[in-house]
Amino acid sequence: MATRRQRQVTQRRLHESIIDLIAIMNQPHRDEILIAEAGIQLDRALFPLIVGIHRFAPIGVVELADRAGRDHTTVSRQVAKLAELGLVERRPSAEDRRVKEALLTEEGRRVIDAIDAARGRLNQPVFEQWSDRDLVELERLMRRYVNDLVGWSAAEKAADDR
Repeated sequence: MATRRQRQVTQRRLHESIIDLIAIMNQPHRDEILIAEAGIQLDRALFPLIVGIHRFAPIGVVELADRAGRDHTTVSRQVAKLAELGLVERRPSAEDRRVKEALLTEEGRRVIDAIDAARGRLNQPVFEQWSDRDLVELERLMRRYVNDLVGWSAAEKAADDR
């Protein structure tokens, strides 16, 4: 069993690793490399939005902006551009007709499929030395961590709403 100090050090190192991962994932040139590998024509600024729409659709602009860490007016214009390109469609929310949700079109799904395939090719050298067990364990623990954070955030929000 780890001591309290060991747990604190481990949690600090985990936090540092997550910050490092976020910094790597947010490097603009990484998106450019992925876009080129996917063989798609897409403005780099639109890339995280189409990926976010795919992951969380249907999603409103305000929520998408919050998840992307951008201003909602900027994201609104960028989602409109994705719609002009035929990659997303906008429709009124079933829950709140004032909110327009975004979701992928068939062409948008083809773009995401190309991105996913390119990501797999680019990540292959990174994971080729990993055992299947290690890869599955990383995914399991990452999912557990995210799920626990989501649950904690929801509990915090519910407490704040009271």
